[in-house]
Amino acid sequence: MAKITRKPAPRKAAVPKKKAKAATAKPKPSAKKSAPAKKSLKAIKPWTPAEIHEVFSRFRKSNPEPKGELEHLNPFTLLVAVVLSAQATDAGVNKATRALFEIADTPQKMLDLGEERLREYIKTIGLYRTKARNVIALSAKVLSDFGGEVPRTRAEIESLPGAGRKTANVVLNMAFGEHTMAVDTHVFRVGNRTGLAPGKTPLDVELGLEKVIPAEFMLHAHHWLILHGRYTCLARKPRCEVCLINDLCRWPEKTV
Repeated sequence: MAKITRKPAPRKAAVPKKKAKAATAKPKPSAKKSAPAKKSLKAIKPWTPAEIHEVFSRFRKSNPEPKGELEHLNPFTLLVAVVLSAQATDAGVNKATRALFEIADTPQKMLDLGEERLREYIKTIGLYRTKARNVIALSAKVLSDFGGEVPRTRAEIESLPGAGRKTANVVLNMAFGEHTMAVDTHVFRVGNRTGLAPGKTPLDVELGLEKVIPAEFMLHAHHWLILHGRYTCLARKPRCEVCLINDLCRWPEKTV
């Protein structure tokens, strides 16, 4: 019997599977290109003691008896004026306090005036509601804790409502002749820009200036630096052409 050989059935052509849509990977957002770093400035050459002495000798010769621009009658009104001057101009504070200090130049008189009436006198000054509350509170504390007299130590002044380190330094210097360095925005700018006392914080600049300024200049040093920053070493357009110390200044961008 013949052997029957069966031909294998032809295989069905495989139906090509639909290709799954390739997940189009979203391109990762490219990291923002960081702004090109400013060219690092050469290390500022430190000031020599002779140069620092020369700077303050020039300031003294130009203005032997510099005065603070906040108007006041006594240590208490000075304290109040400095507290009110936070984030405000001296001129704006003076305009408000001239009438105020005529009727309230002591802690007791300020308490008698009261917070509501005080607000009416100082309402042209920024943050006047908070400042009025602080002035009344510090007046009460000066009476209760210090016998009605403005205290004469930094720690005690800083314990008063609304008073910080700068306030304490101003009062200690102007009212009591202490060799303190009050660092406001002007002194901070001058200390950094000139290279006299570079620092990231007001305290850094304060301590740096106290370290390098000779004692003979310290009574008036903070006034000289404030006035220099306010009228010459301006924030946006420093007046380098009339600067008393432009030949010594370390600022790389000075215009002379």
